[in-house]
Amino acid sequence: MRRPFRSGPPSAVPAPAPGNLPAELNRFVGRADELAALTRHLGESRLVTVVGVGGVGKTRLALKAADALKKRYCDGIWLVELSALRDPELLEHALVEALGLTDHSSRPTSRVLAGHLATRQLLLVIDGFEQLIDACATLVRELLLRAPELRVLAVGRRPLRVDGELTFSLAPMKETDAIRLFTERAAAASPGPRPADAGPAAVPELCRRLDGIPLALELAAGRLHVLSVEQILDRVGDRFRVLTAGRRGAPPRHQTLRTAIGWSHELCTPAERLLWARLSVFAGPFDLEAAEYVCGGPELPDEEVLDVLAELISQSLVIREETPAGTRYRMLDTVRAYGAEWLEALEDTDRMRRRHRDWYMGLATWYELDWFSARQSDVAAGTESALPNLRAALELCLESPEEAHLGQHLAGTLWFYWAGCGRLTEGRHWLVRALSLDTPYDESRLKALWVLGYVAVLQGDSTAAVGALHECREEAARTGNALARAYAVHRLGCHALLTDDMPRAERLLRSALDTYRELGELNSNVLMGQVELAMSLIFQDDLEAAVALCVEVREICEDSGERWARAYALYVLAYAAWTRDAHAEARALATESITIHHGFNDLVGLVLAVELLALVTASEGDPAEAAVLQGAASRLWESVGPKLFGSGFFGAPRALCERRASEALGTERYAACQGEGLGLSISAAVERALAERRPAAGPPHQPGASRPARKTRRPAGSPTRGGEAAGRDA
Repeated sequence: MRRPFRSGPPSAVPAPAPGNLPAELNRFVGRADELAALTRHLGESRLVTVVGVGGVGKTRLALKAADALKKRYCDGIWLVELSALRDPELLEHALVEALGLTDHSSRPTSRVLAGHLATRQLLLVIDGFEQLIDACATLVRELLLRAPELRVLAVGRRPLRVDGELTFSLAPMKETDAIRLFTERAAAASPGPRPADAGPAAVPELCRRLDGIPLALELAAGRLHVLSVEQILDRVGDRFRVLTAGRRGAPPRHQTLRTAIGWSHELCTPAERLLWARLSVFAGPFDLEAAEYVCGGPELPDEEVLDVLAELISQSLVIREETPAGTRYRMLDTVRAYGAEWLEALEDTDRMRRRHRDWYMGLATWYELDWFSARQSDVAAGTESALPNLRAALELCLESPEEAHLGQHLAGTLWFYWAGCGRLTEGRHWLVRALSLDTPYDESRLKALWVLGYVAVLQGDSTAAVGALHECREEAARTGNALARAYAVHRLGCHALLTDDMPRAERLLRSALDTYRELGELNSNVLMGQVELAMSLIFQDDLEAAVALCVEVREICEDSGERWARAYALYVLAYAAWTRDAHAEARALATESITIHHGFNDLVGLVLAVELLALVTASEGDPAEAAVLQGAASRLWESVGPKLFGSGFFGAPRALCERRASEALGTERYAACQGEGLGLSISAAVERALAERRPAAGPPHQPGASRPARKTRRPAGSPTRGGEAAGRDA
């Protein structure tokens, strides 16, 4: 029996199938026999790997087959593209990203994946794994063992060689299909000679000479605005002979593909060839400004890059895409690989990699500054788009001990992305790698230390957090870096807040804020310090001072356009409104906080706001809906870390909500409602939380009974402060 993907009221309009398969940009041509065989194999084996030469159409066939089977998988079909990935340690992160998961905890990512997939009936399409074959094979085997309903469709140039794997070898297209593909793509190309204008034997001969490889056929069709079919056919013969020389022993099909790509390269102008080679340093999508900076120079002035790029796009060598971050460009992997070989032949690879690294370090620095502005959402989308290139820049920095400080600077500069956009686990990966290299305690290392401490605090890892933050504070004091010391003290205060030492949290946070004020520092971190101080005051019953702090934060955010810190301030103001029994106000503030956090994919802020909304809902007299929201929050905590950070103070509202809802509903119904919430995805939980509420049928909550019992001591069983000495304050 298939498990439903989502719960909720039935609708006359079927919900869209879950998954992330891309829409087709042009019509799928031919391959009817192969498509039927592949779909049949997917019904027979839990792991099918499509193998074949680059450019033969493996990915396109796999996606078509997957789309045809989408009704079989109630939990969807999910595509994981690995071609831009080089570090095996990031493989699990790539799968987490593709599945739309966010995990802030310190659990192994493989366990997160296995837990998510364990009870789901879905098809995972893994594309471009060749450079990670050992790690990918190990991970696929583990996931198949732990998730009995999971099926995997892998796409690569060689099998994974995992037990139970069925290998599907994809040959070049049959002549009839190849002719249809070439003809259709030619008809869609820019104005120029058409295949119908050629002699009757020219097109079949061209398709045969290109061995029916789809990529070669599409590249040929892209040249018809310049050459006739006969002219292309004449040039193919020459380029075959030239480009196969010196590659003795290579498989014939590899020679054919290389010939097709090389022939297209030879037809380019010198400027187009040069830009092609230089663009190969990009590991993922890039924008025009990046291309102009990285690829421009005396031989190719940056003001000419746009025109040359346009020619490469017209020849299908570069693809233009519209993304949430704006217009981006990318190269097919095979085309990019050929350009990289050409760049190596020019002995210019190292210089171009450094220029690429410098651009993305500058971009990260600019984004960090822009995070404290009305462009915050644009920064989040831009950083997401740039992530493959930022990874490549980090890799280059960490290849050489002499440049490790640059890697520390870049990993630290991206704090806003790691902490604000749901990337804690990957951020910690890069920070730990960067700090493992021996460097002086300069500004870059100190920044990486406090950012690592911040990330570890949010993950609930007290030992790592306190170790990094103490090291940063002591070395900053020794070297006279007052700002780095303030950030370390700030995050130690945050750690004290989450481990229930409210007086210490207040002292540390006030000390950090005083230093920020003295140094003229004002950004999202500083505003978060005010919000965290407000939280510590609320838990010490100083509600008036806490509200004043958050009102000030909200006003600054309104002036600057900042939204991320604003969402946390709204959470505190919502809590304060709830304590006054102003339930409508509390709901409005909490739902706005949820909306902002969900937009940034900040699960820490999101789950806190959902927990508070559950309490507000119970106070409004709707215990069933409150229980559903608590169940949804419980599922979110699985990806964040210890529930409510293991804090008695943060946990008291949840305990109050649970007590009220279970008393009103009874144990059995409360458990059923909570189970409904546990079945909601993140998006479904947010949709449920933001749904317009009707007045509850039950009696309203009695005024004056809102607030949970005050806690002035550490609750029994709550975590210690990771060995931090109580006397080591600011």
